[in-house]
Amino acid sequence: MDLHVPAYRPPLWLRSGHLQTILPTLFRQVDGVAYRRERLDLDDGDFLDLDWVGTAGGSRVAVVAHGLEGSSDRAYVRGMARELARRGWTVCAWNLRGCSGEPNRLLRSYHSGATEDLDAVVRHVLHLGAEAVAVVGFSLGGNLTLKWLGEQGAGIDPRLVAGAGVSVPVDLASSSETMEVWSRRIYMLRFMRSLSGKVAAKADQFDADLDLEAIRAARTFRQFDGLFTAPVHGFGSAEDYWARASSLPGLPDIGIPTLLLNALDDPFLGPTCFPAEAALANPNLTLLMPSHGGHVGFMQRGGVFWSEDVVGRFLDASQGVAP
Repeated sequence: MDLHVPAYRPPLWLRSGHLQTILPTLFRQVDGVAYRRERLDLDDGDFLDLDWVGTAGGSRVAVVAHGLEGSSDRAYVRGMARELARRGWTVCAWNLRGCSGEPNRLLRSYHSGATEDLDAVVRHVLHLGAEAVAVVGFSLGGNLTLKWLGEQGAGIDPRLVAGAGVSVPVDLASSSETMEVWSRRIYMLRFMRSLSGKVAAKADQFDADLDLEAIRAARTFRQFDGLFTAPVHGFGSAEDYWARASSLPGLPDIGIPTLLLNALDDPFLGPTCFPAEAALANPNLTLLMPSHGGHVGFMQRGGVFWSEDVVGRFLDASQGVAP
């Protein structure tokens, strides 16, 4: 693949992983993206809401997944959608279960290893007539995307042309442990507040054996995943969930050109989330590890973030399109 990637050189004041993580979340606004919503009913009686930019039956479709407690309306998804649409891609930004502004219908929720949902979205996109499909994911959605690609392996549908993950915790155990340190407490409190609120709403809707008091008191992923994610979704423990849902073991099996973009100063990622050996062993996997960028950051001057430009270049290169 002929890919030219400009180096990422943020100004000195943005060479902080925490600033890169926080500032876009609080202040970035992305204009020029008009979604058209479609509801996809699933075989288990639940649904996923898909937000389209462009014609749903477009020939080149990029399927984009958001991160933990995000949605298609987050600035990082809208920014990626805008840049890919500018490059001629139809965009299908899908909302994980319960993340589209309406509770999902089942007790189960989304999680890092729920690849069956991405599979349903991709099959739907292909059914609509897409001739070339790329899959892109951020953070949790990136892990889910890379895991799905690994599961498909060399037998992946030939209409799948590329994949990309940005700020991806490919080893969930490592990242969960990293997020337990004091300097990450501000992030954990925000996640726990949102997650426990959703669980409380589910407890009102379903007759489930959930320890709401303990879930509300959870302050780490280890506690929350052990109390909710693991038992509700068929895992034996938080550690069992992390091991079985991580994309890291499947990276050698990815069979199409795939980009993994993780900043070395990402405050969410553990040391094993920079899989250099896997990238060397699999020619389909391109690993970029800039020194700066934070978690889903990569800010730069102008409206397009560096990560959006790089992913756009990568997807176009997979199609033989010049940057």
